[in-house]
Amino acid sequence: MAPAMSAPPSADYAGPSAPPASMFDNMPGYEGTLVGEGDGFLLPPLSAAPPPQPEPRPEQSNWNIPSITEDTARDAFALFAASKCCYSSAPAKEGIITDMEAFNTYRYRLETFTESRSTKWTLKPYSGQTVDAFAQPPPAPWDVPAKTPRFFHNDKEVISVPYTSSVKPCHDCVGMGRKPCKQCAGAGNKACWVCNGSGYRHTGGYCSPCMGRGRNNCSFCHGQGSSQCGSCRGNQRLLVYISLTVKWTNNIDNYVVEQSSGLQIDNLSKVSGKKLFRDSQRLAFPLMGFPDQAVVQAAQRLVSEHQAKYSRTSRILQQRQTIELIPVTKVTYTWKGKSHIYFVYGNEFKVSADNYPATCCCSIM
Repeated sequence: MAPAMSAPPSADYAGPSAPPASMFDNMPGYEGTLVGEGDGFLLPPLSAAPPPQPEPRPEQSNWNIPSITEDTARDAFALFAASKCCYSSAPAKEGIITDMEAFNTYRYRLETFTESRSTKWTLKPYSGQTVDAFAQPPPAPWDVPAKTPRFFHNDKEVISVPYTSSVKPCHDCVGMGRKPCKQCAGAGNKACWVCNGSGYRHTGGYCSPCMGRGRNNCSFCHGQGSSQCGSCRGNQRLLVYISLTVKWTNNIDNYVVEQSSGLQIDNLSKVSGKKLFRDSQRLAFPLMGFPDQAVVQAAQRLVSEHQAKYSRTSRILQQRQTIELIPVTKVTYTWKGKSHIYFVYGNEFKVSADNYPATCCCSIM
């Protein structure tokens, strides 16, 4: 009978240590760059040239809503009723329209398309990549070329900053390429789960799963006592460099004019309107000549807020203002001698009828 193996001395496995400061070279222009996530945005440099001034656009005069016809209102109402399983089609088919009132409802949108940049030290397994640290000074963060973005679309690009890469011994495994196994604390074997390390069964006789040794080879490291280092993937060395993250963000704010039709304003977020005005410039100019002063004041406020807010942490590449005219028609009709109303709104001719006069209770058996 094989004697039981003795357990290895207990050892507390230390997890991956943080990279020491000596792993990161002092790169001019990148002092204070952090490791991993959590790095802040880099302020864009002040331009020697004055920023381009917004160009005022000519006043626009065609701000009116074309009224929908009775046929359009009736067809939209019929489709609405047909889409509801518990609604009778009778009011939509038999109701008589007595009044239609159109409301000017505007939606103003300001988009500010920005570019922001941030840096961090990055480590990856070294496998023969080019090493260029100190070959020449690295370009400043805002001088690193990036792809040309598509305006008003969110995007991101991660770039390796030239002339910052070097090779260092892996800090995680001290350049060995392997680390003590976490499961067996580097012993290569673990106490047998059947006999709890005694080598014998409680009924007598030696334990067959461990052949009386009391321990089994560790299945995680296959008895080697160590496993490949996850940081360097067994290569023993790391490529250390500064990565630059360029983010393009379309920052959007909307303002919808409160209208007195009685339709809930939340409904308007689900529909589109007729584009009355669109202006795209490097820096937007407040609206001129618009008939609704609430829109003019909202535009002035949002333009000022966007330019002040986003120029602090990013570079404003383009701004775009849009005004949509959302048609809202309040329809009054009679059915069975009583007066009722519904609303038709948006380019999609959506209908809202909170008090539809002919509904039934549906139940599922």
